[in-house]
Amino acid sequence: MWELIRANKRNSIILMTLMAMVLLLLGFLIGLFIFGPEGGFFGLVIATVIWLILTLISFSSGDQIFLAASGAKPVTKDVNPQLFNVVEEMTIAAGMGKMPKIYIIADPAPNAFATGRKPETSSIAVTAGLLGRLNRDELQGVIAHEMSHIINRDILFVTMAGVMLGTIVLLSQIFLRGMFYSSMGSRRRYSSGGKGGGQAAILFLIIAIIAAILAPIMAQLLYFALSRRREYLADAGGARLTRYPEGLASALEKIANDPSPQLAAANKASAPMYIVNPFKKKGQMKLSDLTSTHPPISERIRILRNMTHGASFKDYSDAYTSTTKHKTIVPVSSFTKEQVAIRQASEKAKSQELKSKQMRQVGDIMRVVNGFVFLSCVCGLKLKIPPNFKASTVKCPRCKRTLEVPKQ
Repeated sequence: MWELIRANKRNSIILMTLMAMVLLLLGFLIGLFIFGPEGGFFGLVIATVIWLILTLISFSSGDQIFLAASGAKPVTKDVNPQLFNVVEEMTIAAGMGKMPKIYIIADPAPNAFATGRKPETSSIAVTAGLLGRLNRDELQGVIAHEMSHIINRDILFVTMAGVMLGTIVLLSQIFLRGMFYSSMGSRRRYSSGGKGGGQAAILFLIIAIIAAILAPIMAQLLYFALSRRREYLADAGGARLTRYPEGLASALEKIANDPSPQLAAANKASAPMYIVNPFKKKGQMKLSDLTSTHPPISERIRILRNMTHGASFKDYSDAYTSTTKHKTIVPVSSFTKEQVAIRQASEKAKSQELKSKQMRQVGDIMRVVNGFVFLSCVCGLKLKIPPNFKASTVKCPRCKRTLEVPKQ
């Protein structure tokens, strides 16, 4: 496991270094164009300062910002005891000393993500739609996948890479939108040197425009490479923790084929954090292009279902190689002689296939997360009181009894 974490960190640092080079080169060229021949260094300084400020904000409170932007709200065990039990099981299986905080997003689209600077301050958020559509084994597979992101130290690196990508895009947009305003002054500065100065101005303009257009694309491709590789590794870790690859495979299949609308809070910056790309696309099961933050879901499912001999990293590596015909993405140094036997489906999961009852729970979970109060009348009717209800009592529409509304 520690070999896998070290390899993960090393590859992340390499990719982030490449993104940093793209960022600094972009800053240098923009500074050169806007401020003249001596402005390259100044552009480097501006780009670095912007990146450091955004990084500091991201490092200190990025997880809370992300949770708030996603509409995730902390919940107690009373809201969904099964979710808490599964997270607790996977915490023990992963050998983590502290259980991650649990959040629920009141959205019918099934998805999940993990966040936090380190395992001790990590959090796992799932949507209400996920809880309503998955049985226990499938939910365990999703939680194990997110737990693997945490123990692999993925979260901090993905957050930092996202900040770097955001900085590159920000600088590019600022330059391209302000290009026409600054180009006149830049031409004057260079034209003072004669015809050669004017030609230099045009050359720098062309180079800066090309850099401003290509830099975000290059950085985004690096970011996608970072994200896609981590999803495979988290699938491998999830299968190992649960000893039941089919649970995660079935969960991915349900999430991909779910007809719910696109996750409302998702955006380009947060998309790589989710277990499945939150942007709905036609043929998502077969999605396989360089502009996707996630590997093709159908491929991930096939790899997991090809793990017929065991659930270790070595078994995942063999399944990956046989499925994709590519060199394994699991570091060979992480292979051990451990035998991780695949278990059978749990009886609790089998008994949970009551779809209509599960789907009704989605609405209730979303109401609890949004502050609704549930009142049960003696006649058997359950009343759902919204958080903005001001009266202290409410009348049951069935038996006309007056019920007291607890203070919220």
